[in-house]
Amino acid sequence: MGNIYDLIIIGSGPAGLAAAVYAQRARLNTLVIEKAMVSGGQVLTTYEVDNYPGLPGIGGYDLGLKFREHADGLGAEFAEDDVQKIEDEGKGGLKRVVCANETYEARALIVATGAVHRKLEVPGEEELAGAGVSYCATCDGAFFRNKVTAVVGGGDVAVEDAIFLSRMCKKVYLIHRRDELRAAKSLQEGLMSKENVEVIWDTVVDAIHGEGQVESLSLTNVKTGEKQVLEIQGVFIAVGIAPESSVFDGIVEMDHGYIKAGEDGVTSAPGIFAAGDVRTKPLRQIITAAADGANAVTSVERYLVEN
Repeated sequence: MGNIYDLIIIGSGPAGLAAAVYAQRARLNTLVIEKAMVSGGQVLTTYEVDNYPGLPGIGGYDLGLKFREHADGLGAEFAEDDVQKIEDEGKGGLKRVVCANETYEARALIVATGAVHRKLEVPGEEELAGAGVSYCATCDGAFFRNKVTAVVGGGDVAVEDAIFLSRMCKKVYLIHRRDELRAAKSLQEGLMSKENVEVIWDTVVDAIHGEGQVESLSLTNVKTGEKQVLEIQGVFIAVGIAPESSVFDGIVEMDHGYIKAGEDGVTSAPGIFAAGDVRTKPLRQIITAAADGANAVTSVERYLVEN
């Protein structure tokens, strides 16, 4: 401790790195705290990014590297540490970030810790991630044009994914462990109108198979115990995501673990801002995370001037 920063950014995914770029350009004395050894967040696990404007087909790892290089080029300061606790002195007061190795202080914080996709935790899932196993249909769906795919889940996101994929895939299976969907009725109606979508009810995935690429799923009907093997080329897992926000519990208002904040990043705690997948928002994409980072820094500048 000793150096009091204008701003500490927690997280180094697209939101955190975009915030770092904007903070450096605003001449704010800034520190980025990242938990992982490599910057980039979830984008690092994306084999290919085809929807980031101007960079079609770039590898996820390469895009994360470019974000980091941009921040480095502007002189951003990074610390690799794991946040344990936040101490907030309130409006105009210091924000103390207690980490595993050190404690850091700043006049403002941007929380850009992101969210993680919930996993099925079945054999083959981790090994084939990025090779037919995906957690984002809008990110990766275009790679499965005219192929056979499956979506696992029964909520709004799963049904939206199945509808989205039905426009480009030859066949889409929606695999749901119950006998009715949780998704909004309007979405269910849209799903049922698609001739190339088939719902497999009361069924769970036991394993994902493939040699270097997804080839099939092992399924079990939870009511009859009947087992089957489903041949597919891609599986989209949509069983929810979990925001990385537990350390901020009690510090800022949340909604199901997501930090309540609008596009300006302003939270219920003065001087603490949220950006990217960790905040309440309708669309979680690389481009919206980067935009959040820019918006949050603008709000930080306003806060620092006023306090």
